[in-house]
Amino acid sequence: MTSPLLALCAALALGMAVPAASAPAAPAHKPPAAAGGMVRDVSPESAQALKRMSAYLAALGPFQVTSNANLDLVLDDGEKIQTGGVTTYKVKGPDAFVISTAWDRQSRDFIYDGKHLTVYAPKLGFYATAAAPPTIRQTLQAVDERFGIQLPLADLFRWAEPGGEQLNKLTSGFLVGQATVDGVETDQYAFRQESADWQIWIQRGDQPLPRKVVIVDRKDPAHPQFVATLDWDLHPTFTADTFAFKPPADAHAIRLAGQ
Repeated sequence: MTSPLLALCAALALGMAVPAASAPAAPAHKPPAAAGGMVRDVSPESAQALKRMSAYLAALGPFQVTSNANLDLVLDDGEKIQTGGVTTYKVKGPDAFVISTAWDRQSRDFIYDGKHLTVYAPKLGFYATAAAPPTIRQTLQAVDERFGIQLPLADLFRWAEPGGEQLNKLTSGFLVGQATVDGVETDQYAFRQESADWQIWIQRGDQPLPRKVVIVDRKDPAHPQFVATLDWDLHPTFTADTFAFKPPADAHAIRLAGQ
């Protein structure tokens, strides 16, 4: 995951109520630490789980997912303040999405129609539109590289990419055990990389959907945490206007930094 707290917070990005998860059926076995305390062991089972989940998400037809999340904000003196919000994703692959975020003190909409990406701040009344590549995957990469905008949940779709670039960033990964998230049976996995510890709960069975994500920022001594639960609709109803941005009469167009 690339700058996980920044990526999920920037648009964000990925705020929520955390459901209770059942205890694992058996004690989790964490790989032994290498010299210096750095763990460099990703179990084949955990790596395969990420790739299977990512491939499944990439192959989905139209879907809608709602993320409920909480994020720790760290003050100058180290005190942590929690903020929360809801993010809704409407996706029609391979060339359309709407991501709407509503956090306690900020809201943003991201609208991609296959040709343009629009970023809209409804509370402020400003929007910006830029040309975008013809696919969702290319657009996610382009807006990050060109404008520094990291859209929420983008990393969930990248674990199955050729070359294993994302997997190579992991220093450890293992199965914690079985757990229940909002009544759904899942497998809980824990991972570590240079700047973050994170966990993911993946639905069991033939629909390996991510149901919960926890990210801890290890670069910050306060270890702020991001927690999100995900509610999926794999048979949504979209109209022709769902992915078309029509600015309100009182909205003002501005330029994205980098345009």
